Amino acid sequence: MQADAVVLDVDGVLVDVADSYRRAIVESIERVYGETIDREDVQAFKDAGGFNNDWELTYAAALYVLASREGYERDVAAFADAIGRVGGGLDAAEAVVDDALGPAARERVYHEWDPDRLRTVFQALYLGADLYRDLEGGDPPFEAAGYIHDEPVLIDPGTVKALQAEFDLGVLTGRPASEADIALERAGVSVPDDHRFTMDDWEEGKPHPRALVTLADRFDSQTVAFVGDTLDDVRTAVNASEADPDRTYHGVGVLTGGLTGEAGRRKYEDAGAAAVVDSVNDVPALLDGETN
Repeated sequence: MQADAVVLDVDGVLVDVADSYRRAIVESIERVYGETIDREDVQAFKDAGGFNNDWELTYAAALYVLASREGYERDVAAFADAIGRVGGGLDAAEAVVDDALGPAARERVYHEWDPDRLRTVFQALYLGADLYRDLEGGDPPFEAAGYIHDEPVLIDPGTVKALQAEFDLGVLTGRPASEADIALERAGVSVPDDHRFTMDDWEEGKPHPRALVTLADRFDSQTVAFVGDTLDDVRTAVNASEADPDRTYHGVGVLTGGLTGEAGRRKYEDAGAAAVVDSVNDVPALLDGETN
């Protein structure tokens, strides 16, 4: 596979977030509502699409918990599938709830639903008290050590060196910029500000192609490989190919996030992945044509 630029996602590619972001999703809902989804269920929302923002995934999963209290009988997988059919993301989750419940039940659900409180709890769990004060500008609702410190690095130093030596290197992540800085420093990946997009830099989010196409423009690249750990990452590359047909965009899925094994490989391929690799450390060899 040929490429002259490589763009990397952060979560599930550079660092493992199973015990940080995904744990914070589940435990935020538990703290606020006394019950929650299983951690394995987070992937169903990711696969539905439109949940590059983990705060919004938390809000949608909380809607599921509250709707279930009001008589919604389908399991999480079915709820997520319904979200995907409507178009993915938080608006679709609300549409599914609106369609499934009667007026009185809907009113009770939305009366209890509190995205602002969920976000506050999420940030307190994820960042911990000290970083919360630094980044959120106030005192956290409770003291916590911070799950952000439980993110093992997935990319080897040799991989970073190889990618920076051979390709224009960019980053495209749904993290806020301040949290992206922490992960990138830990992973040893340094790129100029104009070679990265974070949550703070664009409104659309993945799988909208604007950020990826903009990076290709800035690199003056003809062929871009975008390496990610979700179906929306692959869809971003597919959508970029449609929006910018004069260039080639390869979506490369890694099996170090929520999608793993042969089942994960098939999902990536069905979404249009140009390649699926075990980890980001296989990417230099992939682009040299040594693996496929």
